[in-house]
Amino acid sequence: MDEELRSVTERLRLESAASAAFEHLVATGDHDELADVLTAPGQPLWARELAAFRLGLAGDRRAFEALVLLLNHRDPQRCASAAHALARLGDPRTARAAAALATNELRVAYALHPVRLLTDLGAPESVPALITTLERRLRPHDPYRKVALACVDGLGTLGDPRARPVLKEALAHPALAEAAVRALARIPEEG
Repeated sequence: MDEELRSVTERLRLESAASAAFEHLVATGDHDELADVLTAPGQPLWARELAAFRLGLAGDRRAFEALVLLLNHRDPQRCASAAHALARLGDPRTARAAAALATNELRVAYALHPVRLLTDLGAPESVPALITTLERRLRPHDPYRKVALACVDGLGTLGDPRARPVLKEALAHPALAEAAVRALARIPEEG
């Protein structure tokens, strides 16, 4: 069993009070049944998350919308599990959705996992979205240092020369300087 699946399963088992419905959703191999949970009225959040997560890991694109909603949830554990499943889903819409969430200033408090997902995906949308998000985090007294740090690390991982200017700006921020030095070292010199 995938370690992330084990973690999600244990967390949701507690949330569901180990109900019979939970045990059934964990055991079923019927993707249509899991997909029905995503659209049926009155389903608890734990059931929707479990169904979406399992479908995402299986590459079933019917999970996409539910996983994107969970990626933008206020609970960091739900965001992390959604990012994990989206990275494995293989849906071409994932990078665009993650970029929209990462760059939405109204939801920046929840941007950490979309930023990390963009790094994992390495899609064409990744570098521009990470640059935009980091530029906004370089304002004085910005409270979202974890998001900024994830952007710096992600840009270093992706190694795209377009990130060089914003990473040089990040050097002036003590909380980001060390990570920015490492990230700049990973980007090949132009020329």
